[in-house]
Amino acid sequence: MKRAVSISLGSSKRNKRVEVELLGEKVVIERIGTDGDMEKAAQLYKELDGKVDAFGVGGADLGMLVEGRWYPIHSVKPMVRYVKKTPITDGTGLKNTLEYRLAFFIDKHLGDYVREHGGKKVFLTLALDRWGMTRSFLDAGYEAVFGDLMFGLGLPIPLRSVRALLLLARVALPLVTRLPFHMLYPIGQEQERRIPKFEKYYRWATVIAGDCHYIKRHLPDNLDGKIIATNTTTPEDLALFKQVGIRYVVTSTPRLDGRSFGTNMMEAALIAVAGKGRPLTLEELNEMLDELGLEPQLVDLAAL
Repeated sequence: MKRAVSISLGSSKRNKRVEVELLGEKVVIERIGTDGDMEKAAQLYKELDGKVDAFGVGGADLGMLVEGRWYPIHSVKPMVRYVKKTPITDGTGLKNTLEYRLAFFIDKHLGDYVREHGGKKVFLTLALDRWGMTRSFLDAGYEAVFGDLMFGLGLPIPLRSVRALLLLARVALPLVTRLPFHMLYPIGQEQERRIPKFEKYYRWATVIAGDCHYIKRHLPDNLDGKIIATNTTTPEDLALFKQVGIRYVVTSTPRLDGRSFGTNMMEAALIAVAGKGRPLTLEELNEMLDELGLEPQLVDLAAL
């Protein structure tokens, strides 16, 4: 049996372990949160290196892949310094393969609903962080507002063009990626805090898309009828979304035993099953996704 482990800077409250079968191979997938303790995460990687088939990096990114250019996040490197044998991924591969299918999945299954509830308008909380998801909505013809300055730097400035977004990437990412990681992303208990903000843009959009922690971070109290497109959700996340009026939640990864796992966890599972002892290329990932028939998952919160 294969084993894939995601070691996360996120809350340990979200820990989960399940056994699944992928392409005829049984694999245990396990998520271990360290409540924001990067050194604890590093020691867990050290302890398990060579003893599991694949690692995921959860609650953090090793870098951002934007239009084929890789921007490493330097503050995360020490966390994985002991990994020498086990292949490791932060989910970038699935962010640029499986997440690219999100908008087209929504159009297929919720196209009429989208047209009747505001049209093809998406608010992407941090577009540069999930470029495959961003490109999906752009290629599917959605009008977009990018919240990168809002959620990344706390500046109440929306970006409305791809040109502006890519200019931000070229100018800011080489500098921003050198900041301490806790300044870039909520970790540990910070993931549980919610301060409603930027309501104008949440309410403008028909679809609110991005990392689940960013979406929740400033989630307003009333978003009747909206659609969330995101990655990892727990039953508690779904309860919160239902409470504020969200109608549909679409996750890029499948729901296993009541929750969806992050792209890093699912990509680690695919690496484990492939058995190549290395990260998979985008082409290899797409082939496996097609063979598995994996696609985004839709939850109608009105039915819960």
